[in-house]
Amino acid sequence: MTEPNRDMSQDPGDPEITDTEATSPEAAEAEAAAAEEAQAEADLEAQVNEALADVDLDDDGEVSTAEAELAERTEDLLRMTAEYANYRKRTERDRKVAIDTAKAKVIEKFLPILDDLELAEKHGDLEAGPLKAFADKFTDTITAEGLVAFGAEGDEFDPERHEAVQDLSSGEEKVIGTVLRKGYLVGERLVRTAMVIIADPAEA
Repeated sequence: MTEPNRDMSQDPGDPEITDTEATSPEAAEAEAAAAEEAQAEADLEAQVNEALADVDLDDDGEVSTAEAELAERTEDLLRMTAEYANYRKRTERDRKVAIDTAKAKVIEKFLPILDDLELAEKHGDLEAGPLKAFADKFTDTITAEGLVAFGAEGDEFDPERHEAVQDLSSGEEKVIGTVLRKGYLVGERLVRTAMVIIADPAEA
């Protein structure tokens, strides 16, 4: 059995050398929300300008008091409408994030059961019988909730999703040589990193 590499400074999974420019799902959602609000403000400005274009001038070239008040009320109404639309979008987005977060936390508690079932399958205990029936139903149910496994031998090493416990590679290109524990995603959300040993592509 190969002794684990004690020099963690060579571990590409070390958080200190993780790519800091990678965009998380939360940051991407925030950027999308900002873009939506900017577009809403632009639409509001266009509507206000269109409303003001219909304002008539009196004989002296001045805007009448009634027309000015109407334009002001129109601008206020359009602004309130845009703010309410943005509020609804933010509320819906926050609700979806809360649901996805709660779902991910619940599913995470069942991952040890998946690990045990996978180990039982490797030992030949799931070929038939009640345990196999349970394993199939359990796996189908939790997969239907959006759980996706990742991390296979030969896959390119990704320090954002793979936790390296040992690095046996010698070149710049690093791939997964051995999977010690599968990683899981729920939708776009990372639930658990994959625990792997890094190797060279030829070895993998």
